[in-house]
Amino acid sequence: MHKITAIARQFGLSRSALLYYDRIGLLSPSGRSEAGYRLYSAEDRDRLATICSLRQAGLGVKDIQRVLSLEESANGVVLQRRMRELGDEIRTLQAQQRLLGKMLQLRSLGGLPAAVDKRAWIEMLRVAGMDDAAMKRWHVEFERRAPEAHHQFLLALGIGEEEALLIRKQSADRQA
Repeated sequence: MHKITAIARQFGLSRSALLYYDRIGLLSPSGRSEAGYRLYSAEDRDRLATICSLRQAGLGVKDIQRVLSLEESANGVVLQRRMRELGDEIRTLQAQQRLLGKMLQLRSLGGLPAAVDKRAWIEMLRVAGMDDAAMKRWHVEFERRAPEAHHQFLLALGIGEEEALLIRKQSADRQA
């Protein structure tokens, strides 16, 4: 049997992460010591190893709960969905990479326009191969990673405050 701190260290997790997993029913200890410490069995350790692997694959807690609660054959649906999401993320990143390449080309040919407005930015995204869906994914990712920077970027394109807030709200809603 492993105490909470020992098993957390084995997996590079914090003690509070294991307490959270216990609170949401993802990983409950098999027992308690006489002093009341949580004790984890070998089976608990194996379950935690699976949880950590699924987290590394990018699954969220709710999806991990689904995978662990489903029969082996049904797990494929959740994992296939994550695979599709990763494919979408990769395509978005590739489009961003192409966009940056085009911007670097423009810069080497005499620089970017002094002011890149909304219309010019959309044209650059289209030239980089992004369709409407890819642009929406781009905004969702920007909003997820750096909401305030996303807001400032939108304003820098000459987009009004009201429209910028609407774009951010739509991006945040698509994350959920």
